[in-house]
Amino acid sequence: MNLFGKKRRPGWLCLNLHADRIDLSHVLVAGRSRPEILLCESFRKEGGDIDTLKRLRKELNLDRYQCATLLKPGEYQTFPVNAPNVPAAEAKNAVRWSLKDMIDYPVETAMVDAVHIPGGDNAGRAAQMLAVAARNEAIAAAVQPFNDADIELEVIDIPELAQRNVARLLEEEGRGLALLCFDDAGAMLTFTSGGELYQARQIEVSLRDFESDVDIEARFDRVALELQRSLDNFDRQFRNLAVSRLIVSQVPNGTRLVEYLGANLTVPVVMLDLEQVVDFPGVPELRDPLRQSQCLQLIGAAMREERVA
Repeated sequence: MNLFGKKRRPGWLCLNLHADRIDLSHVLVAGRSRPEILLCESFRKEGGDIDTLKRLRKELNLDRYQCATLLKPGEYQTFPVNAPNVPAAEAKNAVRWSLKDMIDYPVETAMVDAVHIPGGDNAGRAAQMLAVAARNEAIAAAVQPFNDADIELEVIDIPELAQRNVARLLEEEGRGLALLCFDDAGAMLTFTSGGELYQARQIEVSLRDFESDVDIEARFDRVALELQRSLDNFDRQFRNLAVSRLIVSQVPNGTRLVEYLGANLTVPVVMLDLEQVVDFPGVPELRDPLRQSQCLQLIGAAMREERVA
């Protein structure tokens, strides 16, 4: 019970720092049949990160929110590892030491976390976890601007889990879902089922790569090849879980991309439409499918389950 402190707004607010702007999204999940996006905006920097965060803290009363941010590619690594046969309280430390030969810096200087990958009981498959490792200095650098702006971060998340939060809304019961999301930095492919993340991988193709028609068929072919390899790999590892469809976020020339992928892959391919699963009556710019792509992981990070006080 909070008798004297400031009352927190329900839901989570995710803030992501970019070279020229800061993106924010506030989403309500609890108590709603469909998540509601209350805020999804980009603010151009005036000065550096700290100056802009201070301005936004004051203008938007950010101290009244539960705040999170996302690490960027290159600031962390993920590794599938066998789940350690130890009590739950000791699992994270056991996973840490299993990474000592997988990372190129001392494991003592790493921040490590892990989530379980379902399917350990299928066909004798060993239980696995997805381990996440980041250098302590990378975490400190990500947190520092928020600390200097007097914004309390309660969560530092990764894009894979943020995208999973959106994917769970699109799944068909008992089936797997592949979700391919493009943004300004690249593309991420996730495989989920039952709201759980099974696999994820980065593909080095971004939104801007589709803006020109020059050699666009070659880019389509490259994406299709990467996707089919990933689908085949997922099928080999999780034979009891069929992928029902691939959902693709919008890109320039997106209709042509979906048609090309649908003709060249072994699963049905459809375009992402957030309006089918999420409400955003106060954020009309999200009716633009390209804006949905740019903000998908930002929105997903704000779809965290709310804490119980």
